[in-house]
Amino acid sequence: MEKRDYKKLLSEFYKASAKKVVAVYVPAMNFLTVTGKGEPGSESHQQAIEALYSVAYTLKFMIKKSELAIDYGVMPLEGQWWADDMNDFITGNKQNWQWQMMIMQPELITRELVEQAMQTVAAKKDLPALDKVQFQSIAEGKCAQTLHVGPFSEEGPTVERVHQHIEGLGGQLSGRHKEVYLSDIRRARPENWKTIIRQPYSA
Repeated sequence: MEKRDYKKLLSEFYKASAKKVVAVYVPAMNFLTVTGKGEPGSESHQQAIEALYSVAYTLKFMIKKSELAIDYGVMPLEGQWWADDMNDFITGNKQNWQWQMMIMQPELITRELVEQAMQTVAAKKDLPALDKVQFQSIAEGKCAQTLHVGPFSEEGPTVERVHQHIEGLGGQLSGRHKEVYLSDIRRARPENWKTIIRQPYSA
């Protein structure tokens, strides 16, 4: 059985240094996504994450047991965050935050496989957000990114460093703030959480 580590194969996008901000070009990739609104950790946010992981792991085992016989690790959870009024991020009005949680899918995964996986999950579990799962191609394009180590509540200075780097390049912020969650927050201590902070920009 062939084993593939997509985090290594795509290390440019799933590995970062906390010591520097770098520019990357993120091409179109396929994702399982759920879109919603409200603060991190809310019931709808948790339901979205549960649905995404359930479908992602079902797809993993479908491929492993298929004629392809390829075993790959499920990719990290990622999230895009935005608000109609960006001041809501500054003032902490988290109930107005909008988000799209997602898990990247290898090129092996097709829309038909996703539909099969969702049917399999639906037969086993009653997940409120399952019918909100979509299969989408997302291209972030030109971005700046770095690694944040610590609680999500302390991301502010790291985000500011990324924005300053973009300004130093003569660029302008464009697109949605992205976070790639490299740590399992259920097991790791908050001071050790590792999150890639990424911001698209235009020249």
